[in-house]
Amino acid sequence: MGQKNEKLVIVASRGLDDERATVSWTVANGGLAAGLDVTMFLVSSGVDLVRKGAVDFARMNPLDPPLKELIEDFQAKGGTILACPPCAKVRGYTEGDLIDGVIITGSAALHGLISEGAATLSF
Repeated sequence: MGQKNEKLVIVASRGLDDERATVSWTVANGGLAAGLDVTMFLVSSGVDLVRKGAVDFARMNPLDPPLKELIEDFQAKGGTILACPPCAKVRGYTEGDLIDGVIITGSAALHGLISEGAATLSF
């Protein structure tokens, strides 16, 4: 492990109601630090985390960094964020409602990464 061409996809379904939301972003940042090419695929209430302003003051666990900081660090380090189209649509979100850089795209993108050998984790 540790080569930039190794891929990790994290499927995150937890939102502001669950501490695992923070854990998924912490693991994602750890993957980037290890040199992996990391993609977050947000489904269900995980999509809520990338709505503009949604995590500005969220800190799920006082021992973890604020969620906004985790997401910003992930993007700054080159991580990719994908959001499930039906999950965004049912919430009334378009790409304009989401933080810059988030791509609303279907599971074909996820399957493409898996077919390229990406390891997967789910939260």
